[in-house]
Amino acid sequence: MSGYKCHFCAECDGYGCLGELPGMGGVFQSANFISNCSAWQKYYSDTLCDDVLPPIRLAPITGGVENVGYGDEAAFYFDLIEACAEAGFLLSIGDGYPDAKIQGGLAALQRYGKTGAVFIKPYPNPRIFERIDWVRSSADLVGIDIDSYNIVTMRNLVQLEQKDAQSLKEIQRYAQKPFAIKGIFLPENVELVKELRPDVAVISNHGGRIETRRGSTADFLAEYGSTLRKFAGEVWVDGGLRSRMDIVTAKRLGAAQVMIGRPCITALLKDKAQGVRALYRRLTVG
Repeated sequence: MSGYKCHFCAECDGYGCLGELPGMGGVFQSANFISNCSAWQKYYSDTLCDDVLPPIRLAPITGGVENVGYGDEAAFYFDLIEACAEAGFLLSIGDGYPDAKIQGGLAALQRYGKTGAVFIKPYPNPRIFERIDWVRSSADLVGIDIDSYNIVTMRNLVQLEQKDAQSLKEIQRYAQKPFAIKGIFLPENVELVKELRPDVAVISNHGGRIETRRGSTADFLAEYGSTLRKFAGEVWVDGGLRSRMDIVTAKRLGAAQVMIGRPCITALLKDKAQGVRALYRRLTVG
């Protein structure tokens, strides 16, 4: 497994890759990554074990070469999408710079005859419209990664915008698909959801990889989940979900779906498709 940037820790809790960016770590010496993983346990309940799980979706992931250590970006998407679809995960693809990142994810969906949620960076709207046209036939949902504005390295390479409700409504109308905003992690994001009323509001801090306030997605879901459900069709969450109990807890706190990122990558790197199948069984059966 030489060359991969994952350290294959016994527990993926943020401590093994402290601050490794590019790589699998997070900002602030992985503080939010660590908080995401540990916070779910605060909300455990002995009565949760038999609850029906919400759908589990692969989180939108790019950067197979620079962050994961894969030899080829396109091969990373093909391998990840194929393994996750076969295992039972719902699918997502992400966006990035250069355009080959979203195009690679799209090609993987098309190769295997799948659809997925497509999350696009907050470019100026004409560029977003272009991307929606690329993915329309393979997208079962279109979302905007509003928190990606805080990825400083990317913001310096391409023009990203802090989106307001008016701009997002234009995208929502153009998409003609179920519409999501991802990156709900600040109180002002909740106000944006109230004004926009999207189909899906995704609580996320980008796996602790963006510069934002300190905290966990579990705590944010616990505090704001009930409010968000009043103004969005569904609430989804990602960040630090590592077990069946974490996922059941997320459902009890109001999440209609959860998204899983790093564990899918680690499973693929370590044991290929077999590893991803084993991960899905562990998350769903325990």
